[in-house]
Amino acid sequence: MIALDHVAKSYATAHGRKQLLDDASAEFRPGHNFGILGANGAGKSTLIRLIAGSEMPDRGTIRRDVRVSFPLGFGGTFHDALSGRENVEFIARIYGAPVRRTVRFVEEFAELDGYFAMPVNTYSAGMRARLAFGACLAIDFDVYLIDEVTEVGDERFRRKCAAAFRERLRGADIILATHNHHTVRQYCDRGAVLAQGRLQLFDDITSAFECYRRILSAPPPPERTQA
Repeated sequence: MIALDHVAKSYATAHGRKQLLDDASAEFRPGHNFGILGANGAGKSTLIRLIAGSEMPDRGTIRRDVRVSFPLGFGGTFHDALSGRENVEFIARIYGAPVRRTVRFVEEFAELDGYFAMPVNTYSAGMRARLAFGACLAIDFDVYLIDEVTEVGDERFRRKCAAAFRERLRGADIILATHNHHTVRQYCDRGAVLAQGRLQLFDDITSAFECYRRILSAPPPPERTQA
């Protein structure tokens, strides 16, 4: 299980500190796939990074008793000066995965050809996304964290990603942040809504979408900032 206990997170802006999470408590229970809904700037990507441990909360604690992936779509996963191969080797060692098998999987899956041996700072955004997708799927996690990268490459590659992803979901859960409602309905059975620093979890997708639609149709409240 992954649990947030009175978690707060804010960022400095030109108008003060923007509160993305304000005393948020929630439990992402195993056996369920959660889709996180929220407007641009609500903090969905920040929440994914907090769950992964790649960012720390200002206050509160986050407990994980499962093996959690790095955020799929998080650019900070890779060191730009290292090649794709070297990055994958490093990630495999960090997570205790067989290095050769992991590298072979990513090399075949990401379809980067000669670029796999080149520095990541020479990659296009799409190439980085394919590398990230391959590196994440190459390692067995209990929970995969995904941030807006399910539509990578051309139609053939997207079908390949979807097939590999469904295979992983036979033995793992996901927490997915995306604007694509079809993707949420395709992969998730529970929903979460993040708005104005408040995180609400729902036992079904329909209730989450209804709450999200009400938030979108309501007059926007004043942005929560702190001096």
